[in-house]
Amino acid sequence: MTPTTSTEPKVPAQRGGRAGATGERERVSAFWSLSRAMLLGMKRDRTATFFILLFPLVFLVFFGTVTKGSGSPHAKVAQVGAVKLFDSMQGDARNGLNEVLTITRTDDEAATLEKVRKGDFDAMIEQGPDGKVELRYSAADTVRAGALQGILNSVVQSANQAATGQPPAYVLDSQQVEDKSLKPIQFLTPGLLGWAVATGAVFGAALTLVNWRKTKVLRRLRLAPISAGTVVSSRVVVSLLTALLQSAVFLVVATGFFGLKLTGDWWLVIPLVICATLAFMSIGLLAGSVAKTEEAANGISQVIVLPMSFLSGSFFPLDDAPGWLKAISEVMPLHYLVTAAQSVLTRGGGVMDALPTMGGLLLFAAVLTAVAWKLFKWEDD
Repeated sequence: MTPTTSTEPKVPAQRGGRAGATGERERVSAFWSLSRAMLLGMKRDRTATFFILLFPLVFLVFFGTVTKGSGSPHAKVAQVGAVKLFDSMQGDARNGLNEVLTITRTDDEAATLEKVRKGDFDAMIEQGPDGKVELRYSAADTVRAGALQGILNSVVQSANQAATGQPPAYVLDSQQVEDKSLKPIQFLTPGLLGWAVATGAVFGAALTLVNWRKTKVLRRLRLAPISAGTVVSSRVVVSLLTALLQSAVFLVVATGFFGLKLTGDWWLVIPLVICATLAFMSIGLLAGSVAKTEEAANGISQVIVLPMSFLSGSFFPLDDAPGWLKAISEVMPLHYLVTAAQSVLTRGGGVMDALPTMGGLLLFAAVLTAVAWKLFKWEDD
């Protein structure tokens, strides 16, 4: 005779208490077995491990290396003929000018202007017989162009003051609010970390769900004596462990190699990452619920993650962006993760800077998970 199978464990009716305890142990055992199987599966899939854990780190290392020694923009300036404004500077004033400008003397105005247009020089400076100083610059780099105008204005004001012998009526004392040793890595790390967490959670949930449906794993799990909650919770735990590992690696590399300085209650990034992972997983679950193939799931995830990354300030600030673009950014969960992570990691923020974001991310996760649940299918039609 062929033995019959049942989806429920056979337990004597008179041992209800022991049956309940046994069932609970079986559910816990199934939960940890599934979690372990998922972790081992990800470990064996070297491609997935690279793109989830190491690929975002490549961006951090690249941008961190490029900006490691950056400070004030240093400009290459061509001085045509004699420029008394510069030639008369000596001592500390001249040394300070040389720290921000590399000045090259030339005599051919037309040829020098052409070199400025080609980018060989950032600007050209010459002085007429009437004392008028003319600056001709390239607007290709707006940051460097603005810095050049500011430097020249400062030099002109100092020269005018020295010529008149009168002290200025007003003095501006300009200081930055952050630590004077602030480096670009302070801004890069929170943004790239947010992008890494979003990418791992969205793609991990979407591709896993479609793959399991395609390979009939969901069907077998549905027939097994374990609940859907056990399956989902094990996937959540694996995603959370992956995100926390990403965060730890990011912070270790950024602080150890690129000089990231943690400020305020920086540890709040841990609950932030947990809440964000749940939010981005819900996006992945929704994508995996509507996609029928892994290619479709990958495409949907790309369409969601890439624009969200660029529009949420992960790679560059949106301070000068148009108002409509900022409005779009403010409806994306990644925007709030990046902003809150910057606050607690590098701007001295505390609990009240992170708590509203965590609540919003959890609410977002609950709503999208409910929608994904409505669209979820155990098997393809």
